[in-house]
Amino acid sequence: MAPPMRYYIPGEHLCNLEEGSPGSGTYTRHGYIFSSLAGCLTKSSENGALPIVSVTRETESQLLPDVGAIVTCKVSSINSRFAKVHILYVGSTPLKNSFRGTIRKEDVRATEKDKVEIYKSFRPGDIVLAKVISLGDAQSNYLLTTAENELGVVVAHSESGVQMVPISWCEMQCPKTHTKEFRKVALV
Repeated sequence: MAPPMRYYIPGEHLCNLEEGSPGSGTYTRHGYIFSSLAGCLTKSSENGALPIVSVTRETESQLLPDVGAIVTCKVSSINSRFAKVHILYVGSTPLKNSFRGTIRKEDVRATEKDKVEIYKSFRPGDIVLAKVISLGDAQSNYLLTTAENELGVVVAHSESGVQMVPISWCEMQCPKTHTKEFRKVALV
């Protein structure tokens, strides 16, 4: 396994001018080469000359969940009012960093919203398809909904650790123990 790449920030000392010549993403001052970008250091040398020292940014930009996007998330905790989730995918694209989301009690189903019970819809560890209805800010999470037939729990495990199979839009069953558990099941 390759060692982790060191990340440099602007203004950070890279080396002196006797060890290399400045390349892109760098500048010189008082006989030293400094980083002008946040990124990873690369050294390339040709024909035995001094290596060219460069700092390059990561080219892939972070994909962010947007309003209306279908996301795949994992339930981390539940209470009587909402389920907390970690957003893992936007569409079919995996995220480098997971984002936090919340599915409120009133956003679980399109009908009979007042009769929804979170513990009968989700359990920690469930994999859920949801739609982003509101963007989060620094303090809060993305607000998500499962109030469509195609949205809801897609993967759930029973208490015995076996992956359950959906048997209706509101129940899943363990194939090993045949116990039934309530879930807001996605029609996929």
